Amino acid sequence: MEDGVKNAPATIYLESNPNPNTLKFVVNYFLIPEGMNFDYPTVESATNSTLAQELFTFPFVKGVFVMSNFVTVTKDAETDWAEVQNGIRDHIKSYLDSGQSAVDLSKAYEQAQTEEQAAAPVSALDENIKGILDEYIRPAVEQDGGAISFHSYQDGVVKVVLQGSCSGCPSSTLTLKAGIENLLKRMVPEVKEVEAING
Repeated sequence: MEDGVKNAPATIYLESNPNPNTLKFVVNYFLIPEGMNFDYPTVESATNSTLAQELFTFPFVKGVFVMSNFVTVTKDAETDWAEVQNGIRDHIKSYLDSGQSAVDLSKAYEQAQTEEQAAAPVSALDENIKGILDEYIRPAVEQDGGAISFHSYQDGVVKVVLQGSCSGCPSSTLTLKAGIENLLKRMVPEVKEVEAING
């Protein structure tokens, strides 16, 4: 398997998080290189992940997020995890044990290059904010099965992208204002507010 280090059949355990509609399926090896993540809010967005496309065939699946050694699945509010979590886990295990990659990285790199070329110039203040997000905030968000990334800074407002279990989480507003915004205001006096963009 070129995308991850696979020495044995996949072992998958489940982790809950503050978002009741998401569940984190943790695998015993890396699915994609550390630091990368892929958010698929729709089946149409899953052009570089057959695994995500297959998970969307479950009628209750509303989103798939892949990062390092886990897959976070978002379900609809009507479905009970107790009824479906084993089927999702078994499907992910079967898929990975067949030797297929969670994400086609060649397609992902092409998409990333296109996005990078369209990205706005980055200032020293942007880099400082990104560094704070990476060091202090990203690890906690990843532990809950999500991701946060810097989007932009303008006129005292920092915009961040929330993905995975953070996107649509009932606790995300509190986390954003009480945690992230307060930390950034303390560490970067120019910051007045933090706004979320769901990925």
